[in-house]
Parts: sequence; structure tokens; C-alpha cells
Amino acid sequence: MHTLLITDRDITYDGRQLAPHWIYRQFDLMGDAAVAFIGPCQVDLSEMVDIEDVKAQAPIFSPRMLHIIAEFFSSNLHTTVYRQRLLIVTAKEILERLTDRPVTRKGDDLYLPRADGSPGKLSVSIATASATSTLIHTGLNIETEGTPVPTVGLAELGVDPAAFGAELLRRYADEVDDIWLARCKVRAAG
Repeated sequence: MHTLLITDRDITYDGRQLAPHWIYRQFDLMGDAAVAFIGPCQVDLSEMVDIEDVKAQAPIFSPRMLHIIAEFFSSNLHTTVYRQRLLIVTAKEILERLTDRPVTRKGDDLYLPRADGSPGKLSVSIATASATSTLIHTGLNIETEGTPVPTVGLAELGVDPAAFGAELLRRYADEVDDIWLARCKVRAAG
């Protein structure tokens, strides 16, 4: 992964950020890149790329989230879904170190027990393809008031979202780069 950025700009994620070259247009980062930012999440059905959620009439809302947008120019959607899962597994590993609550992954979503012991959804995540690139959005709740489903947030867990986002991006980029090097260091069999 060529470029990483953690910005202190407060940005509302509304689905339009999941577009080709958004990172380049907003932050002047060209090529494979990932950006972390904090802000509300308000995705109306008209901006959603997850057809299952659209069919279920399930818009996404959170008053404050840590958002990760990643864009890749040499990947197909299948590979990007693997990269999305790698991002989620990396987040799970970090959370398991930072909190005493069990972290459960179901596909590309993370769940932790809420203060009352009931399960709470921590994340939303989607991978998609454009004409020029593939993209990932992952959002992790910081605050949870008014969310449409039972959720848990980083604030409730005592996790600093900016520090968590910086570590997540760094570790994720290291994994993506290490996978590339592992691919390049082997000779053909046979």
C-alpha cells in the first residue's frame, strides 16, 4: 500500500466518499492509498452500494465513527474483498489487545458485548468496484446514540479512536505490503 493518511478533518461519511479517486481529489494522494478520518455516518439508501441493505431498507447511521477508505488500482473485487476481511481481522486483533471484552467477527462485521451484556455491532464495512479501481469503506462506531441497530462504540470500550485508527492503518498497510513481497519472493514450481 503506497500511501496512508490519518486526517484530523471532521468528515461526514455519506457514501459518496466510496468513489474512484476520492482520496486523490480530497488529499492529493495518488495510487493505492488508505485514509482514516472521524465524523458522523449518514448513508441514505440512494447512496448505498450494498444491495442487500437496500433491499432490507436498512440505511446506516452513527453519530460518530472512525472511517477508513482504501482504494486499489490493481485489484479485482474478489481480491479486494479479501483485503477488506484482512482489515477487519487486523482491527479485531488490535481490539482484543485493547479491551477485556470478547470480540466476535461475522464476515466483515465486528461485535462486542455492550455494557448490559447484549451483543453490539461495532462496525460496518463494504468493498466495491469502480471502472478504474476497487474500494473499501470500514466504519467503527465511536458513539452510538440513535443507531438503528444495537451497537457498541470505541468510546464505551475506552479506546482512543485516533490512536486506534493510526495503528490499524499502519498494521494493515504492513500486511498488504508483506503479502506483495511474499508473492514476489518465490520462484515458479515445477
